[in-house]
Amino acid sequence: MKSNSFKFRNWIEKFGEFLESENFIRPLLVIGIIIAISSLSLPIIEPNVSLIDSLWWTVVTLTTVGYGDVTPQTIPGRFIAFIDMLVGIGVLAILTAQVASFFVEIKITKDLGMHSYHFEKHIILCEWNYRAEIIINELRLEPETQKTPIILIADIDRKPIKDKYLFFVKGQVCDKTLHQANLEKAKTVIILGDSNLDYTSRDAKVVLSTLTIESINPQVYTIVELLDEAHIQACKRARADEIIVSSKLSSHLISSATINHGISKVISDIVTYGYGSQLFKIAVPESEIGNPFIDVFMRMKQERQSTVIAIEEGKTGETISNPSPDYQVAANDYLIYIASSDKSHSANLNIE
Repeated sequence: MKSNSFKFRNWIEKFGEFLESENFIRPLLVIGIIIAISSLSLPIIEPNVSLIDSLWWTVVTLTTVGYGDVTPQTIPGRFIAFIDMLVGIGVLAILTAQVASFFVEIKITKDLGMHSYHFEKHIILCEWNYRAEIIINELRLEPETQKTPIILIADIDRKPIKDKYLFFVKGQVCDKTLHQANLEKAKTVIILGDSNLDYTSRDAKVVLSTLTIESINPQVYTIVELLDEAHIQACKRARADEIIVSSKLSSHLISSATINHGISKVISDIVTYGYGSQLFKIAVPESEIGNPFIDVFMRMKQERQSTVIAIEEGKTGETISNPSPDYQVAANDYLIYIASSDKSHSANLNIE
């Protein structure tokens, strides 16, 4: 009981501070005084009006609604009505303007990146460029992340695109902006390179951002983008969970397409959500623990029209591409496979 009472008092204090900070107290106080005086005075002046009817009439008159179900008949009663109508028009106009200003200010602060958020299990995206927009669009095509809040931290003027679930924090990646984005409760952080910097400075900034993020929340899953693979070790020391070297991937894809024409189309189909096939990752079903990889591969293909291409080891976190046929699938391992991008596919796996 004491705890609930303390919480209630704390809530009342915060609400009072909010009313005071937004200048709501004075107009509300004036309205309250007018309601009290009018409600108590009218029954004395108008004998046929009860206290409840008087209270109802005062509110209706102040808001200039004027139902007419209760009307003062005496000159003093009409004088009170005259005062109420004048005060109602002025004070309610002020109160309405302040309420509208409050919501407009919230909208502006959000668009300009000055707001703080309290989401949980959300995604934080660091830096804005054309790749960031592609990432957001791709995430919105996936059912699991279609409505997931994404908080963008970037040193730009305002929220760059219209997305109901995209939120914006203006500034560089630092303790302040990460606190505004509620990093402590985030699930994933994506760190992109700053396109305004040269290659070396860009990767150095990514490493520094990773260090800052991991020092605040070591449990958050960090995905970082590098341009030069020479900085991979620095990112690993910063405890990045997943490192993507964009220039290396592009180079390998181009060289592969040169040798094997058309291979880029297959890769594009797999990594693009919304159509064709795509990559999935699931925990190994209990029924498959201890079985050879070739048996798991065959069953996934025959029963689920899925092609297993790799296994992520649960103990080490290492990924084994194209495992040997006799590899024994262990508990805590994950299957990485290609399957149709049909939204119902994941639900139909029935792996629990």
